[in-house]
Amino acid sequence: MTPTENLHYAIGEIAYAIACADGQVQKEERKKFHDIVAAEIRCKDYGFDVSDIIFKILDRDKISTKEAYEGAMKQVRVNSHYLSPELKETFVKVIEKVAKAYKPVTIDEMNLIERFKKDIAPLKGDPIYYGQALVK
Repeated sequence: MTPTENLHYAIGEIAYAIACADGQVQKEERKKFHDIVAAEIRCKDYGFDVSDIIFKILDRDKISTKEAYEGAMKQVRVNSHYLSPELKETFVKVIEKVAKAYKPVTIDEMNLIERFKKDIAPLKGDPIYYGQALVK
């Protein structure tokens, strides 16, 4: 996968972690997550449904909320040179929408969203890299 695809996969993992924060992922959350990914972060270069793949892998592997979040943030940091300000903003919108997909938004979900905002804030992409990603 490319660095940009890795970033999108990582945000999917974080969204999964948020969906799991209040317990088991509900059918409605899974559907909303798919719709949100389709609307917000679908990459034109993907020949696959990233939202479906993320949920299947993480469900199968029984990844905890903490493991999903920490693994995803590691990927975000590794690939942060491709992280444009617009992509950061989109990622925050995605996880907020995922949290709101199944009411109520719990304290655990809100804490994870705030943690993500804090963790991603200092990351600065390199316009040379993320500019190239847009050209490809």
